[in-house]
Amino acid sequence: MLDFNSQEGTSLDFTSALYLGFTHESGRLPGWDRLTLGKPAALESPPGAREVERELAALVGTERALLAPSTLHLFGDLLTVLAERDANFFVDDGAYPVARWGAERVAAAGRLVLNFPRHDPRALSAAIAAAGRRMPVVVADGFSPSGGMLAPIGEYLKCTAELNGLVVIDDTQALGLLGPGPSHWAPFGRSGGGSLRHARIRSRRVLLASSLAKAFGAPLAMLAGSETLVTEFERKSATRVHCSPPSVAAIRAAERALAINRRWGDALRFRLAQRVSRFRCGIRRLGLEGPAELFPVQVLRLPDAIDAMLAHQALLDEGIRTVLHRANGDRARISFVTRSRRACLRPAAI
Repeated sequence: MLDFNSQEGTSLDFTSALYLGFTHESGRLPGWDRLTLGKPAALESPPGAREVERELAALVGTERALLAPSTLHLFGDLLTVLAERDANFFVDDGAYPVARWGAERVAAAGRLVLNFPRHDPRALSAAIAAAGRRMPVVVADGFSPSGGMLAPIGEYLKCTAELNGLVVIDDTQALGLLGPGPSHWAPFGRSGGGSLRHARIRSRRVLLASSLAKAFGAPLAMLAGSETLVTEFERKSATRVHCSPPSVAAIRAAERALAINRRWGDALRFRLAQRVSRFRCGIRRLGLEGPAELFPVQVLRLPDAIDAMLAHQALLDEGIRTVLHRANGDRARISFVTRSRRACLRPAAI
């Protein structure tokens, strides 16, 4: 049974990125005999990893998926592996810092790394043409909350097609939320497969590097793509040799999140869309605006006369927690992160 009316406390917290309300209390997780095997993933996958990987690949629409401890591990390793192909790298200005850190590692190794304006395929095409005949690798976010926009992944694929280039997408924000067939009853689309499913794109030239720690609430990440590319990463990855794999507890959380998503995911996403819509109506009544997109991260557009830092503190004094941040060097902003009301499921429902 799904209860949408459980209490969340007396204060108002708009800082949690657990969009669907998954918190994975220990008593609700499937058990495990050992938290870790004490060996790297290169020697042996943790229990349950292969099953979760197969389900994630089916969810996002790729041939294969591979688990990792975090996107930090993935991007630091993945772009280094791709650099062995004598590639040039093109980073969308809207890319999340973790992806940028991976690109910095590649640049330090002597590869060409260029930025291009956010979501601008024309600028990307010009940069690729000016950089020579090396294979282009484009790095971008699938969805950028600060800009409130989906990346034009299809256009990026066209820009890189002549040189058989690759597009690497950080799909952390979209995984678990976006899917195909947006409608009145499914504003984000269905299934939660992410940006590729939402855009109905299937391509062996796309790699997804996504954390499951947002909508699915599981502290681990995945790399998804073609069998060839994921297997190459698996064979060459240094972090799979020198770093610990995801813990069995994190894998169990991913199992539970995927099970809930199969049965209740679309209902939770609909509830989330309702809450975001209610919030947007409320701020409009106050004469304020947020981003155009219906997304749980709502970046408030404050009038110039209002200092965001003072407004943030005033809200905090009233027991309202918000996110104070800067985007690409702009003035300080306030974001409200909305999530589905905490969902309680009886163990028998999973």
